[in-house]
Parts: sequence; structure tokens; C-alpha cells
Amino acid sequence: MSSQNRRCWKVLCWNVRGVNSEKKWNSIRDKVTESRSDIICLQETKKEVIDQTFIRNICPQGLILSFTSVGASGGILVAWKGASFSGVEVFQNEFAISVEMTSMINNNSWVLTTVYAPCTPAGKRVFLDWFKNIQMPEHTDWLIVDDFNQIRRPEDRNKEGGDVTEMYLFNEAISALGLIELPLHGRHFTWTNKQLSPLLERLDWFFTSNAWTESYPNTSVKAMVMETSDHWPCNVEINTRIPKSHIFIFENHWLSRNDFVNILIQGWSAPTPLPLQSS
Repeated sequence: MSSQNRRCWKVLCWNVRGVNSEKKWNSIRDKVTESRSDIICLQETKKEVIDQTFIRNICPQGLILSFTSVGASGGILVAWKGASFSGVEVFQNEFAISVEMTSMINNNSWVLTTVYAPCTPAGKRVFLDWFKNIQMPEHTDWLIVDDFNQIRRPEDRNKEGGDVTEMYLFNEAISALGLIELPLHGRHFTWTNKQLSPLLERLDWFFTSNAWTESYPNTSVKAMVMETSDHWPCNVEINTRIPKSHIFIFENHWLSRNDFVNILIQGWSAPTPLPLQSS
């Protein structure tokens, strides 16, 4: 079996609420190690300058700095294992970074977009207008992750409220792009305001293109234990093994058996060998 058929890539996605303290460094490093991540996508770093020297504070050896964005999004960082991937920036603005990732194992390429959307009503409208109009070729294997600061439906929060118009616009953008949501396993909500009677919301989302579902059908998302942030870290697991289809084979000689109909009715059982026919 080839290496590609055995490989499972993992992407750690987390709004860390700042990386300017040693406590945060240790927490991020622990999560990267625990998740066995090949790629990390961090939002709200609140740090204007991040270089390879700083990366060593938060990542185990082997992860290299790739791209960072500072702006209305509060800072996005994307890094990966140099032994696993090479990366080329496709696009960057105040809302997102898109990187074309190429596997060092099989040379397959796909696009990773890391999002950190604004939380103000006006900012959300500007973001959704941009998001809805992304031009991505239909055949592209595309993975879109992280903090959209949006909910899709009323049940994505534990208390009444939420802007129905924003929900409609968010879902409209998802539909316009033809995206498929990856279900989150392990918990329903991904953010808390950490109050005595907490507000819980699902603000972190994970989507793929239709092409992705054909190339990497075994992709899943699992929530991890929260530490030093108001967001739960999530781990995207991309299993490159393509499941074998179960092929039904029908032998014409079954039609010659008198008990063929009974076998269909009663269910499958190991048939007795047919007697050899003399020519």
C-alpha cells in the first residue's frame, strides 16, 4: 500500500485570544503536541510580528512559520510541518489567509483558507459580502476553517436571540459557494462568554468544496478540551485513504437453481455446491 493511502493529515484550528504570554505559549504547544498536528491555524493572535524564533515558543520542532495576517481580524497565523507540506500564499486580506498546500509525499495540492471574521454587525456584513463572492475554481480541493463569528441557525446558541438576517446571509453565502459543512464531533458549541450563566454559541465552522469530498471523503472534525481561551480548539482530521467500494457480484448460475427465490426470501446462507453436470 502506498504512503498516500496510509496518511492522515491533521489541522489544529483555534482562536487563542492572544499569544503574548508564556501561559498561552505552553497551552498552544500542548495542544499541537496532543493533536499531532501537521498544520496549525490560529486566530486573534494579537501580535503584530511573528517570526520563526517566536514559532519555537508555541510549536514543537518541525513546524515552520508560513503566513501571518494582522488587521481587523486581530491576527491570523498559519504554520505547518516542512517535512509534510510546502505552501504558497494564494490570497490574504483582513478576513482570511488562503494557502495552497502541496504534500511532500504525493505532490497532491489543495487550498486551505483560514478565516477570522469581524464580530460587529457592520463588519459581519462586509465580511459576508466578500465571502459570498470568492471566486474558487469548481475542481479545486478546498478546505475552509475557523472562526466565522456567525451562527447558522437559532439552535447554534443556548439562549434565545441571534440576528435572523445575519443567519440568512451566512447560509446564503455558503449556498452560493456550494460549500459542504463538516460536522463537529465532541460538542455542539465552540465559544463561551465564561459567565456564571454562560452564553454558548457555535462560531467555528468547517467547510469543504464538492471536489474535496471526492478526493478526501474521510474528513472529520473533533473538538478538544478548552484551555486559556473562550473558544474550544478543534482538530480537522484528513484521512487520505479512499474507502473501497463494496461491489456486488452476481453469478448467472444462480438462476438455474430451483431454490433461488427461497434464498432471496430467507436471506443469504452459504449454498451447497452445485453437482457437476456431465457433458
